[in-house]
Parts: sequence; structure tokens; C-alpha cells
Amino acid sequence: MVDYTEGAGTQYHVGLSPDDIGQYIILPGDPGRCKDIASYLEDAHFVCSNREYTTYTGMLDGVRVSVTSTGIGGPSASIALEELANLGAHTFIRVGTCGGMQLDVKGGDVIIANGAIRMEGTSKEYAPIEFPAVADPLVTYALIKAVRHLGDVEHHLGVVQSKDSFYGQHDAEKHPVGPELQYKWAAWLSMGCLASEMESAALFITGAYRRVRVGACFLCIANQERELAGLSNIQVHDIDIPIQAAVKAMKYLIAADKKYGIGKSDAFEDM
Repeated sequence: MVDYTEGAGTQYHVGLSPDDIGQYIILPGDPGRCKDIASYLEDAHFVCSNREYTTYTGMLDGVRVSVTSTGIGGPSASIALEELANLGAHTFIRVGTCGGMQLDVKGGDVIIANGAIRMEGTSKEYAPIEFPAVADPLVTYALIKAVRHLGDVEHHLGVVQSKDSFYGQHDAEKHPVGPELQYKWAAWLSMGCLASEMESAALFITGAYRRVRVGACFLCIANQERELAGLSNIQVHDIDIPIQAAVKAMKYLIAADKKYGIGKSDAFEDM
């Protein structure tokens, strides 16, 4: 591959070198959330900002952990994961927001994704559509444990829909392919899809290709299906609880990796 940095020794898009990051990475979409997430780390410092990619690095239980934003959507998220994996990162937790779909999913709830519908384009350039987009089981288990240990937090575990067009969801009937979008949305609802977001499928598939661990949790901002059903539909925008869950889950993973090695199934016994 061409070295587009012309020998700078950094990854082209994220602008980072191996010494800049830890092997454990929290991935928000919004660059503005990086500093807030980094505040949960010890001795965190700003590293770099290039395009949509902002990075902070600090310590968590004696291990370097980084926070890198991905921007919106699968293309930029997969670029971030590829370049961070090039630098040696092996564990990723996406933390962000989503819109609820099932009627029992309310604004303020936490969603943990164990899989994602590949209704986006990025993952199709990695694997045929028949290959499933699934989260790493140990990272997922760590997120479940973390949310439960945060106290009385309403949370859900299941499949999310990953899309490319925000307005294709919210104004589907106005789009030239509206009937197709509405048909598929109804299918996802019938299959029990919990929520809709924009990055997980690309991250899960890219992670599978790169042989790294990827998990994801979200704040449900609101649920358009509840509104259509005439139910209350509160909006919640404070993402601090999913952030805390991601940080706590990373601590569990670090402890398990220290004891058993990375990705060993024995770690489930201590989770």
C-alpha cells in the first residue's frame, strides 16, 4: 500500500503512532465526547485531532487506554479501527447513541448490541452479506456486568440495525426508495431489533477481519415507534451512563486479560 504520510510514521487518517495509544480503545462517534470519556481515565492527556478523529490516552488499572472518536457512520468507523489495529490495539468498545425500535425500549435505556443488521455499505466491502456482524462475546459479557453493577439502569441486550442514512430512517416516505426502506424497517421490527444506529455493523465486521475484539453499548435517545403507538416518548441526551459502562467493562477486560491472557474463555468464570 502507498504510504500517504510520506514517511511520517503515523497512520494517515487518525494521525497516530504506536507510542500514542493503548491496546484498549473506547470509540465514541462524537469528537466532543472524547474529553468527557477520558476524564474517567488516570493521567489522561490529549494526543491528536485530525479530521473526525480525536484521541486522548490515559491509564486504567495500570494499563494504557485510549479514546478515539470515529465520526458518523461505517466508513469513518472502519478506518479508525483499521488504523488503530495497525498500531497494536486489540480491544474496542463503541459507545454512542441510538433510537429505540421495540416498544419497551425507552429514552434513557442502555442498549448492548450482541449483533447488528448490515443495512450499510462499508461491511459489504469486507465480507459477503451472509457473514454475520456479531460482537465479541467476552466484551459483550463485560458490558452486561458493567451495566448491572451501575445500579438501577434499564438495559436491553440484542440486535441493532446499522444504517447509512439518518433521514432514511426518519423521513423514509419522502425518499425515492421509501417503500423499500419501510418494508425493511417493518421486517426488522418483526424480528425483534432493539434499536437503530450507524456504526456497529461496520465495526463488528472490520473487527472480525482484523481479529480484534469489538463490543458496543448505546444510550437510547428516544423511540419513534412509541410515539407512533401513542405512548410516552421522553428524550434523554446525557450519555454518561453508557460511558461509565464502557469504562467499567474495559476494567473487567483488563483484569481478565492479565489473569488469563487475551481472549481466553476461562475469563468468563471471573466476570
